[in-house]
Amino acid sequence: MCHATDQLFFTFDIEPTPQLRPRVSSRGGYVRVYDPPKVKQFKSLLRSLAVHQYARPPLLGPLSVSLTFYRPVQSSISKTERDRRLSNQSKPVVKPDTDNYIKATLDALNGVLWHDDAQIVKITGEKKYSDRPKITVSVKPV
Repeated sequence: MCHATDQLFFTFDIEPTPQLRPRVSSRGGYVRVYDPPKVKQFKSLLRSLAVHQYARPPLLGPLSVSLTFYRPVQSSISKTERDRRLSNQSKPVVKPDTDNYIKATLDALNGVLWHDDAQIVKITGEKKYSDRPKITVSVKPV
């Protein structure tokens, strides 16, 4: 377990994927709710990247988490606008919403970085553009 002042930083080289609405199916009178395939694949890959970087037991107790989601820049824009986005002058105020990125990421990291995301008492999230899509996560016990 980390000491109260320890802060952990992780960089995951994976394109952020938002949590999408769950899918529902019924068979034989039973209803099943599940993640869409794209979200399921994202969570599985992110989880394995986290297990590879953090080979300790999940953190316990209250946590503060900060997440930054680096989205790819669209190819259909001008060079000037591309430069503005990569220099963080132009922000990604488009869908998907930051909270949907947060939800999918926290769910994927349950049981790896922390026991359960209910432990998170403070959270910040930010979207940025990048040539290299990735997710950075900072975790600090509080």
